[in-house]
Amino acid sequence: MKVTVIDYGLSNLRSVQNAFAHCGTETLLTSDPADVRTAEALVLPGVGAFRDGMAGLEKLGLVEPIRQRVAEGAPLLGICLGMQMLFDESEEFGLYPGLGFIPGRVVKIPAQDVQGNPQRVPHIRWDPLYPAGGRTDFAGTVLSGVTPGQECYFIHSYEAKPAEEADRLADTRYGGRDVCAVAAHGNVVGCQFHPEKSGPVGLSILSQFLNVCQK
Repeated sequence: MKVTVIDYGLSNLRSVQNAFAHCGTETLLTSDPADVRTAEALVLPGVGAFRDGMAGLEKLGLVEPIRQRVAEGAPLLGICLGMQMLFDESEEFGLYPGLGFIPGRVVKIPAQDVQGNPQRVPHIRWDPLYPAGGRTDFAGTVLSGVTPGQECYFIHSYEAKPAEEADRLADTRYGGRDVCAVAAHGNVVGCQFHPEKSGPVGLSILSQFLNVCQK
């Protein structure tokens, strides 16, 4: 199968393509709505601000093709900013609507930890993944190849807050608080961290996403 990687001007696409190539999968890098409408599986990477990411998708005429293809059943993986844009809205630089695939909102990471001490924002470091949403392990999810406690690479100033607890697949901890690391709703899944920069653990997640796509 071929994975369609959406290029809207705000992502490090080479590392994403290289990671999928390592998993033995061909990628199509595109900004063409026609390619999105016929995609077997979609990947929405991204770095930067939510407002700019959604503006980039709108400018290229990609929002409705993405929504249409997902409604038809195509799997979609969002990475970092791409994950945040899967939600209803974000508070970054104002209130801006997202793609609306996962109910919830994106909010600023607090500048203080739970004890009131200053904490660094953005959150930049390797941190472990823990089952969330009432799960005790990652069985049956895109994280099925991950052992709880294994670490991935995070770099973000805003965090997603799913409205439904069941949509949280994994959390990490920052400043004594749970931070949503992976969320999923239907055929849509998002990783707040960068799986393409998270070594063998990240590659196992991409491989499992591909397995899901082929079912």
